[in-house]
Amino acid sequence: MPAPDEITVAQLSRLLGLPDAPCVIDVRIPEDKAADQRCIPTAVWRNWREVAAWGASFRGRRVVVSCQRGLKLSQGVAAWLRHMGVEAESLEGGHEAWVAAKAPLVVPGHVPARDAEGRTLWVTRHRPKVDRIACPWLIRRFVDPSAVFLFVSPGEVANVADRFGATPFDIEGVFWSHRGPLCTFDVMLAEFGLQTEALARLATIVRGADTADLALAPESAGLLAASLGLSRMYRDDLQQLEAGLALYDAFYRWCRDATAEAHNWPAGRSA
Repeated sequence: MPAPDEITVAQLSRLLGLPDAPCVIDVRIPEDKAADQRCIPTAVWRNWREVAAWGASFRGRRVVVSCQRGLKLSQGVAAWLRHMGVEAESLEGGHEAWVAAKAPLVVPGHVPARDAEGRTLWVTRHRPKVDRIACPWLIRRFVDPSAVFLFVSPGEVANVADRFGATPFDIEGVFWSHRGPLCTFDVMLAEFGLQTEALARLATIVRGADTADLALAPESAGLLAASLGLSRMYRDDLQQLEAGLALYDAFYRWCRDATAEAHNWPAGRSA
């Protein structure tokens, strides 16, 4: 049974991917990180020795701290953060327990470098519809909650990427793009190593909507219709992105928790 200031792997795994998920802080020592470079989704690494310097930046946010085994480093850092007014818990069993439970892990090899404020920066074509909303949703919910997305004219994506150090996606000729029958969302799942049943189900829906292969999943037609509707509702791409994130939150929760549920009318009719 976890201590009052601990959270279990099962509890944390149910929170990840949700819009109000806690911030995960990885405080493993460099030797342990070198032995396994994978990290818990959305985790940011911080030096445990410097918690007094960086801890205040997490005020107002719920935090889960993870070290290798969930012992002195994560518990000590979490205690320091609570002292500084941060709502902080340590992960019971740490990174080793997370790996043993086969919970999702992010492979960092293709995660872009972060800027001075710790954010990844991405750029794509303006007027997003499906893939260019689905990919930012995946990045914000499972890789980098603070990621910045720039939407520009199609002909300027490469130039903006070069001048501003942004990572281009969902355009031809770049790493993060369609590959054969797979859309960019599929590619990101594979390259980040995010393989869960719910995300795989969502990927099929996204692929069907993005490639107009609506026979892939019954829900693809609904996602496409909602995506096109949002594109007519919002002239500003960032406003559309925010509305689209809520749409994908709903589809993800259905994929994870509600696929067996049906809705019938009238309600409450006896057999």
